[in-house]
Amino acid sequence: MENLTLIIPAKNEKESLPHVLDEIKKLNLNCKIKVCLAEDDKDTIEAIKNYQVELFYQNKKGYGAAIFEGIESDKNDYFCIFNADGSFDPNELVIMLNKLENDKVDFLFASRYLEHGGSDDDTFVTLLGNKIFSSIGKIFFKLPISDILYTFVIGKTSTFKKLDIKETDFRFCVELPIKAVIEKYKINDIPSYERPRIGGIKKVNAFKDGWLILTCMIKLFFRK
Repeated sequence: MENLTLIIPAKNEKESLPHVLDEIKKLNLNCKIKVCLAEDDKDTIEAIKNYQVELFYQNKKGYGAAIFEGIESDKNDYFCIFNADGSFDPNELVIMLNKLENDKVDFLFASRYLEHGGSDDDTFVTLLGNKIFSSIGKIFFKLPISDILYTFVIGKTSTFKKLDIKETDFRFCVELPIKAVIEKYKINDIPSYERPRIGGIKKVNAFKDGWLILTCMIKLFFRK
């Protein structure tokens, strides 16, 4: 997996990120690891100082900015967005990369809502929100994915750089698949199981970020 870079956006993840990196190391995946975070997040930086990873300091604030800037600066063939909180299972990485290559798709999205998927972290509110936004994506953009807000995504780096991603916050989650479909790139999804987070708290505000995501989808619909 030398041609794959794990893009790990991190914010105040000193408790969980070392565990995530240890788990990845045990699998001997031989992939590049790029941790993308703010330069003033000293606690997280200190917690991983002895790990063989590339630290990338984001210029703009936000979850989307960490991912976007990390991928834009990378030169590997493939990227995978991988959370720092321990909720993603690194054992799924090989399966996802193989399916991406075998199915000849540009982006492959993990889904908690396909058969054999699931979540130990979803709440009723986040489940309802995901179902609503995923349905909007299918109706208005014909998105062939079932979990639009789950950013466990693997894809082609060169294709990502053609999408002109703008959003720097959690609106990135919907902008990526919608713009990929608008530009007629091939996307698909695969079952995934979301594990409980190791430490820290959810960075998403379900109602505030939900409203921002909805307005973003409306804007993209009228601009397509």
